[in-house]
Amino acid sequence: MKKVFSFIVLMLLVVVGFSCPVCERNQPKILKGVVHGAGAESNWDYVGVWIIAIIAVVTLIYSIKWLIRPNENNEDHIKNFILD
Repeated sequence: MKKVFSFIVLMLLVVVGFSCPVCERNQPKILKGVVHGAGAESNWDYVGVWIIAIIAVVTLIYSIKWLIRPNENNEDHIKNFILD
């Protein structure tokens, strides 16, 4: 786990190191060196990104939860029809 964390940190540092000067100049202060492109044009762009990020994290959590422990004990469940 420590190696994976170190690798991710190293990759983030490399990405920050290779951002082009034009994009760094045009980015808002909070995104300098992190993203490439024009950046957010208004505060509503940040709201949209945060909403999408929250939806993605909740989806990931429920996907992992239901893959590990699906709680499908009903005899009529389609899983049992396919497995039999």
